[in-house]
Amino acid sequence: MSISVDEAKSLICELCRLFYDQGWVSGTGGGISMKAGEQIVMAPSGVQKERMQPDDMFILDGKGDIIHTPAAKPPPNRPPKLSECSPLFMAAYEMRGAGAVIHSHSMNSVLATMLDPASSEFVITHVEMIKGIEGHGFYGRCVVPIIENTARECELTDRLRAAIAAYPQANAVLVRRHGVYVWGKDWIHAKTQAECYDYLFEAAVRMNAMGIDYRRPPVDVGAANGHSEGEAGPAAKKAKTKHGAALPSCIVLDIEGTVAPISFVADVMFPYARQHCRAFLESTFQQPETQADIQLIREQADADVADGVPGVSVIPPAGSSQAEVVDAVEGWVQAAIQADRKVTALKNLQGHIWRSGFRSGAMQSELFRDVPDALVEWRAAGIKTYIYSSGSREAQRLFFGYSKVGDLRPYLCGFFDTTSGPKVEAASYSNIALSLGT
Repeated sequence: MSISVDEAKSLICELCRLFYDQGWVSGTGGGISMKAGEQIVMAPSGVQKERMQPDDMFILDGKGDIIHTPAAKPPPNRPPKLSECSPLFMAAYEMRGAGAVIHSHSMNSVLATMLDPASSEFVITHVEMIKGIEGHGFYGRCVVPIIENTARECELTDRLRAAIAAYPQANAVLVRRHGVYVWGKDWIHAKTQAECYDYLFEAAVRMNAMGIDYRRPPVDVGAANGHSEGEAGPAAKKAKTKHGAALPSCIVLDIEGTVAPISFVADVMFPYARQHCRAFLESTFQQPETQADIQLIREQADADVADGVPGVSVIPPAGSSQAEVVDAVEGWVQAAIQADRKVTALKNLQGHIWRSGFRSGAMQSELFRDVPDALVEWRAAGIKTYIYSSGSREAQRLFFGYSKVGDLRPYLCGFFDTTSGPKVEAASYSNIALSLGT
């Protein structure tokens, strides 16, 4: 349920006073806006944030045009002026469907942009408040784009819009030596995101002062699965179970039903590939990677026809029209997904379709609750963890890289797919064991 214009005006005044006390909007800097139905209520420029009143607010329509200008107040008050943040706020409303946007000059956000002057990203991992950022988890990498500042705020618009488009999982954009823009689906969500981001910025600044790399997971000595950059210490004694048996040197896991619900794969990933197959083929048809995927499917379809697989037709040869090839490939893919075929030709194309979904934020993998802790514990015990799934190795990396709890790839040592053999054949597992030297 949307709030009224009057409620939005009062809330902005309340939040401005709160943020002023936190040092986020001192010296008339910073700003807040929020949606009230189809209208947008926006704090003005040049007004003392801690003294702001409801009648100081501008009201804009959904396109960002002013439909109400507040009345001028007698001196020493300044004439009413729309904030230069206006076009930047509109970028979040238009591109992210935001319900509220906050612009802060928090000292933590300013210092966070100065930790690495050459970087276009702020990155932090393994800090509790990452869980407060929508779509992120403790084990993942929280990434916020950093754009360079300009002389006037309104001149930042193009840079901010480009950053929003390039980082679909971020709910904020930092401005170098200036501050941060944060948004949410409503004012509560925006406030929560702003507070969590500010906590993370401060944590990074303090960790950096202590000589701790806030951008990398903590590494247990001698148990980094190849991810430690430090010198190896003395060899530890081989860990054992409580019954005295030696722990395994490595563990190989499946995905479906082992680390993730079967329903996520069946009800989210497969339908996504089916629904986006044609659009993906049409938009990437000329790319070498897609042409290689099509050639694999062409060869598999030829083999299917030779083997008498019912309902399969050959794919038109290279050089045929795009429409012909796309129609045939989509038909083969839909039938192969329906039959749950475990063939490399299907898995490669599916993986590339899923890549676009994961990177755009349209999909985030769902894991059983005990999986992240198990991966951490195994790594701490010196056990190497691998994945063996019928999905392509790239799809597996995407699955663990874009999970709801964050990027878990640092806890994995490798991936195996059907190039090692079918999952239903014992020889496949022997091949994997040989590869691992066990």
